[in-house]
Amino acid sequence: MDYQSQYKAKLTDSHGAVGQIGSNSIVAIGQAVCQPPALMEALASRAEAGDVDNVKVYYMHAEENMKRSLLRYELMGCIKPYCMFMQETERELIRRGQEDGDRKVVYYVPNSFSQSVRFFTDHIHVDTFLVTVSPMDRNGYFTFGTNNDYTSSAARLAKRLILEVNRHMPRVFGHSSLHISEVDAIVEHDASLLTLTERPIQDHERKLGQRIAELIPEHACLQVGVGGVPSGVCEALMDRKDLGIHTEVLNPALARLIQNGVVTNRWKKVNPGKTVFTFAMGDEAFYDFLHENIAIESHPVNYVNDPAVIAQNDNVVSVNSTIEMDLTGACNSEYVNGHQFTSTGGQLDFVRGAYASKGGMSFIAFQSSIKDGKISKIVPRLSGPVTTPRTDVHYVVTENGVANLKGLSSTERAHALIGLADPAFREELTTAAKDSHLI
Repeated sequence: MDYQSQYKAKLTDSHGAVGQIGSNSIVAIGQAVCQPPALMEALASRAEAGDVDNVKVYYMHAEENMKRSLLRYELMGCIKPYCMFMQETERELIRRGQEDGDRKVVYYVPNSFSQSVRFFTDHIHVDTFLVTVSPMDRNGYFTFGTNNDYTSSAARLAKRLILEVNRHMPRVFGHSSLHISEVDAIVEHDASLLTLTERPIQDHERKLGQRIAELIPEHACLQVGVGGVPSGVCEALMDRKDLGIHTEVLNPALARLIQNGVVTNRWKKVNPGKTVFTFAMGDEAFYDFLHENIAIESHPVNYVNDPAVIAQNDNVVSVNSTIEMDLTGACNSEYVNGHQFTSTGGQLDFVRGAYASKGGMSFIAFQSSIKDGKISKIVPRLSGPVTTPRTDVHYVVTENGVANLKGLSSTERAHALIGLADPAFREELTTAAKDSHLI
């Protein structure tokens, strides 16, 4: 087959590629790094010119390129964001809508990350999918690079698939390939990839990371997120050997464990010898590390985040955080001040998968108070929905200690969590526990 001829026949410019997107269409876009800036700007230009209206856009993790193009406030209505993971961009749009006569501009789609693939197979019938991919090889294959998640599945389910080919997108192995025959239109645009700048680990985050690392067994299989505490955990594990990785997000902190020989994946039962992830974000050096690295694989999120898959590895360790935890151990990890702040993500997937693993454990780690000690993160009652139920929470870690909640009565849980709280709030938490007949 002459794949280059097929490629050239499908090659066009960004405005030509999105020209068939009409009013009342359903468009889906990959998340984070794979959001295609040229295609999104071209679609935004069509909306600005009045060429399209009422276009529903489904996505997760809107980053700067999407904020500057499709998610401009003046386009709201013409473009309707159906967001599956709330961030600062959506919160700002909502604030402006409230100031503008309580106008509804963002439509949040409640979800568990592991279920997002089925959303597109069963419920959301996408007209056009837009995504950035790595360049085509001599056999006619692109890869989805940094993002597999729902992207690799939803892209194939769309009636029309438009690629933005970027030479900076790393070529990644696993279930990440996409053939030229599956593609409808191609645009070339070699913009620099979005990067995630790591901030320095704060003292309290380093202490939390050290507390957790002390409990992690040899040959553990890791899932950690992005932020100071996960980075602190990885830093504290630098003296280990033969660890494994099966994680939702792959980031520079985990990459350093691989580069320093700490991670070999030798003891994994599923995907042995391979680091497994479903999406990745970091800096340029991190993307170079991903490129054609045969020891790293990406897979769809309904595989990576499936608790039944997670549990097949032994000694799985999951590290997450939360916005607030009540006195029974239930977590609200998505609501702030009565409003959706972020999303469920994959927290519950990995909490359950880790505990079902032989020797596995999950950690919910957080600083006991915020805003200079004015707000306790351990509360009598949650102010939002339950993201991770009390029946699933295993270890809880604050700067004041560690508590294993499994097997504890509600009274023992309340005492343990009050002990992990900021001392300034322990008296009122004790009173609230008594009022609730917990103690």
